[in-house]
Amino acid sequence: MIRNLLSVGGFTLLSRITGFARDIVLAATLGAGLMTDAFVVAFRLPNHFRAIFGEGAFNAAFVPSYARVLETEGAAEAQKFSSRIFTLLLASQIVLLVLALAFTPFFVDLLAPGFRADPRKFDLAVALTRVTFPYLMFVTLVTLHSGVLNANGKFAAAAFAPVLLNLTMIVALALAFLFPNAGYAAATGVAVAGLAELFLLEVATRRAGVGSSLTRPRWDADAKQFFKALGPAVIGSAGVQIALFADTIISSLLPTGGPSSIYYADRIYQLPIGVIGIAAGTVLLPEMSRAFAAGAPEEAIRAQNRTMALTIALAAPFFVAFLTIPELIMRAVFVRGRFTDADALASAHVLGAYAIGLIAIVLISSARASFQARGDTTIPMVASLTAVALNVALKIFLYKPLGAPGLALATALGAWINFGILVVLALRAGAMRPNVVLTKVAAASAIAALVLAAIAVFGEPAARKLVAGLDGFAALAELSLLGFGGMIAYIVVFLVAARAIRLDLSALKGARRRADAVAKPEATP
Repeated sequence: MIRNLLSVGGFTLLSRITGFARDIVLAATLGAGLMTDAFVVAFRLPNHFRAIFGEGAFNAAFVPSYARVLETEGAAEAQKFSSRIFTLLLASQIVLLVLALAFTPFFVDLLAPGFRADPRKFDLAVALTRVTFPYLMFVTLVTLHSGVLNANGKFAAAAFAPVLLNLTMIVALALAFLFPNAGYAAATGVAVAGLAELFLLEVATRRAGVGSSLTRPRWDADAKQFFKALGPAVIGSAGVQIALFADTIISSLLPTGGPSSIYYADRIYQLPIGVIGIAAGTVLLPEMSRAFAAGAPEEAIRAQNRTMALTIALAAPFFVAFLTIPELIMRAVFVRGRFTDADALASAHVLGAYAIGLIAIVLISSARASFQARGDTTIPMVASLTAVALNVALKIFLYKPLGAPGLALATALGAWINFGILVVLALRAGAMRPNVVLTKVAAASAIAALVLAAIAVFGEPAARKLVAGLDGFAALAELSLLGFGGMIAYIVVFLVAARAIRLDLSALKGARRRADAVAKPEATP
């Protein structure tokens, strides 16, 4: 499991690095004004629907169902099951695409009502959304293929697929002179990327012998159980997206540049969420699902504790950096071309507010797996909807006095509410049992994070003096210097603290063979 986690995390890191390159090109080409505001809405609309009906809800219902069929009925029945779901998914996405293209102005009005005050911004958002929306159909089918591969212990292709989105958009932006404006180029890159991702995953599933194909749907016991789990999962995922919808709706009421500052801060914020949080959940859910299906709940609990421990240790440095040096990060990454120091400062305030919820957000997937791995999507739904209701209330309360950072702060507080509810309910149900490895890793991480925070706060002036003569590269050099020094210090202090509290680090990987034995009992001697 740890190898798979590192594999997914590695490819996700590659995705985030290429994503940085994409956003650097995007910032330099579009800046942080009207065109970027319109593109952000056009990009978010299909992504909101993808998160509701695709990654969030679909994975929560499909992966445990597929893993159970694979474990109890064999590979042939599992492939038939995935083909039936594939057929239904494709049909529903075609209908949704037709409706979206026909009623695009309504969707833009719904998501960004503030754009009506600026006809140019509204018309551009509508046009770009019609270009980007086919991405939803492609990437939803990608999600099914990813779930099949993950349940069969194959993670690389699905983890690599998002890299294609970044590369395709970079190429499209480089060819912006062929389009009416750079916004159209970026939107076209999104649509083409969805098709490229689908092709990659089709090839990967065929080569693995687990490909899905069109077939006649059948309402059998497996399908009934899948849709029984899908309903609450959709509602739960919709709840999370309501909070994101609220972000987009309210930010559209801010002055021009508000949606852009949230977008660029979110791109940085998504690095640890994708590399650590989502990667952990991607690997943990099928691992726990197979363990429960094999009648070994203790192995599932151990896998969860290992994953949460690694998540905390890896996410703590990002939490410190986002909270202590957000302006330096934004200046180093984005200030060039049409993206100015003022734009970086505005985005830095948003990033600092987001940081407050980082640890909770990266742990939510692991906490949610306590229930989803058992086929229970109802409790995560209740937790999500409760957190979202409070989250949206906080957004409405905070956006006027704090602007864009107020929306980010509400998101952060909402994440802690969601995580707290999941943990309390999981502990009460006996679905989560923190062990000594988890608590000791958390303690060592906290000690190392405190030292790292001191280095960031007191070391930044010294680093700035050292790189003062580098002109346009000064911010990047300063961030690199602080980042490298901080990384070394964090690792050293973590290891010293781990030794002092007698933490056996081999416990983070020592259970891997037991987990593999549960997942593949036929391979056990």
